[in-house]
Amino acid sequence: MSSHSDSGMLQRGMHAPPFELDDLAGKKQSLAQILEKGPVLLALFKVGCPVCQLTFPFLERMADNDALQVVGLSQDDVSNTKAFNQRFGVTFPTLIDQAREGYPVSNAFGISVVPSLFLIETDGTISHSFAGFSKRDLEEIGKRINVRPFLPNEYVPEFKSG
Repeated sequence: MSSHSDSGMLQRGMHAPPFELDDLAGKKQSLAQILEKGPVLLALFKVGCPVCQLTFPFLERMADNDALQVVGLSQDDVSNTKAFNQRFGVTFPTLIDQAREGYPVSNAFGISVVPSLFLIETDGTISHSFAGFSKRDLEEIGKRINVRPFLPNEYVPEFKSG
């Protein structure tokens, strides 16, 4: 699988760093707990990011399956993140990477742009990572779970940098 990413971002074959963050209800969720339920597509984002706004409705389509979890990781506060989720129809779990704590998870994953996406297998290994919007990468993940993220009549750009 290809990746469009910055050199500091964690790549395929690397191990995802452990973390524990609050969800939108204030409940702690760890990566280990998430992976107990199966592989996860972790999507790091900011609510004001236009490329994130483009990406998340397609991620929502991919979240409606039993083969792969989709989890958002917001760099914004709970209130703004809830508003984003409502506006863009996001129903999958969302965690908060706190600015006041220096974005510990975003930094641990080495991201410098949003959105940044990581497909993490149950053993914690990253099997796919990319930054920005990549139609090809999302289609590749969709094939794995037998979900089409894009409808045949939709205009979808091939790539948009974050």
